Amino acid sequence: MAKTKTKEGEGIEILEDPGALVSKAEEFLNNKKNRNLTLIIGSIVALVIAGVFGYRYYISNQDQEAQREMFQAVYYFEADSLGKALNGDGINYGFLQIIEDYPGTKGSNLANFYAGVTYLKLGDFDGAIRYLNDFKSTDYLLQARAYALIGDAYLELGDFSNAIASYNDAIDYKPNESYTPIYLKKLALAEELQGNFSGAAQAYGRIISEFKESDLIQEAKKQKARLEGLAAE
Repeated sequence: MAKTKTKEGEGIEILEDPGALVSKAEEFLNNKKNRNLTLIIGSIVALVIAGVFGYRYYISNQDQEAQREMFQAVYYFEADSLGKALNGDGINYGFLQIIEDYPGTKGSNLANFYAGVTYLKLGDFDGAIRYLNDFKSTDYLLQARAYALIGDAYLELGDFSNAIASYNDAIDYKPNESYTPIYLKKLALAEELQGNFSGAAQAYGRIISEFKESDLIQEAKKQKARLEGLAAE
């Protein structure tokens, strides 16, 4: 074995001799029990690898089916046939069946978003919150939009605290010039309805200071001045 010297001059083993390692490996494999154990471990690893690839293949096929089923449901959604969009037409699936039959797929995830928006349109705000909470995306538009819609549902329920929390989620998720000012305006409304005029004014102030190119600038200035007056009373 290779050695190195300490300050005291004593040798410390730092690396196994390669020849010794080979001999130990051969000795290990020549032992019947060890050989059987190695075969078992190898078989388990192979099964795990096969399972991972098999699952990916299965999910891929399931997702393709889910996307095909989504076509008619989205058509009904855009045509405001909301009942058929949710529940299907007896031949084609609706969003709820897609969610149930294709779990773990991108199609099922997107169906959660559509189902949430559909329930919001129908005035079922608890249903909207449930399905929109189940939607997850890395897309900066859709995910922030889902948070804002959850805020809208809470606002309709008169739950201003949760509405404010959801609007803040939308605001903080990948801020951008196009949509973040809209979410700040929603936040200001929720804050005002809760009686927090100062917080509402601050939300409009962020539009003014952080999004100078926004179409909401003039409205934000007007509303900020109004709310600051109310806060001072």
